[in-house]
Amino acid sequence: MASKKLRRVGLSPELCDRLSRHRIVTCQDFLCLSPLELMKVTGLSYRGVHELLCMVSKACAPQMKTAYAMKTQRCAALSPAFLPTSLPALDEALRGGVACGSLTEITGPPGCGKTQFCIMMSILATLPTDMGGLEGAVVYIDTESAFSAERLIEIAESRFPRYFNTEEKLLLTSSKVHLYRELSCDEVMQRIESLEEDIISKGVKLVIIDSVASVVRKEFDTQLQGNMKERNKFLAREASLLKYVAEEFSIPVSFASSLFFPYTSFMLNSLKL
Repeated sequence: MASKKLRRVGLSPELCDRLSRHRIVTCQDFLCLSPLELMKVTGLSYRGVHELLCMVSKACAPQMKTAYAMKTQRCAALSPAFLPTSLPALDEALRGGVACGSLTEITGPPGCGKTQFCIMMSILATLPTDMGGLEGAVVYIDTESAFSAERLIEIAESRFPRYFNTEEKLLLTSSKVHLYRELSCDEVMQRIESLEEDIISKGVKLVIIDSVASVVRKEFDTQLQGNMKERNKFLAREASLLKYVAEEFSIPVSFASSLFFPYTSFMLNSLKL
């Protein structure tokens, strides 16, 4: 909840713009500053800053809920609980598909089909709900320059020939997949931090990162002293932000990796699409 953007907690656009110029964008950024520092940045009195601190704290603090209330909320939710993978055996193993509102790790050895699976999931998320899709857009963060638009079209035509029977439908689906090539840890983190705006403005129903391990391996040599600690810190923050996005917007967030995370995970040994 600390990752929530200040623009979504009730602060005025003018104040948010002023804070963003000082790189104060999230509730966490705001709450890490002392009242004196906030007075200097905002130009407000101590009382005004104190009121803002109370507002931001209340907005990002987890609200107490009973187990019954949580169950009722889930049952009443309009969004689906799963995004089916269209692979019956895998959907059965996952009890319905890739879960909405949580993180799912897709892991396996190089060349087993992780990227192909991520591309297929991108197509599925754009499909109408009566076909098991989410009828939304996709944010696809590509850290290995492995995404292929041609392959997306091939998979769409191969797996759903009756639906993708016109060029217009293929164009519509491909236009809903928003590709970002981020090749460093800083770029990946900045993209993740801006996901809220993309999800709201583009109607995103699925976030994919392919892959988490690529940029980490390039920038953190675990043989060097201190790098393991920094790598784990980066991965923990990345996972925390992604988990917040998944839960806040009740969408599935999937990432391909050969690193194991303590979230829903399944291994691909070989996948042909």
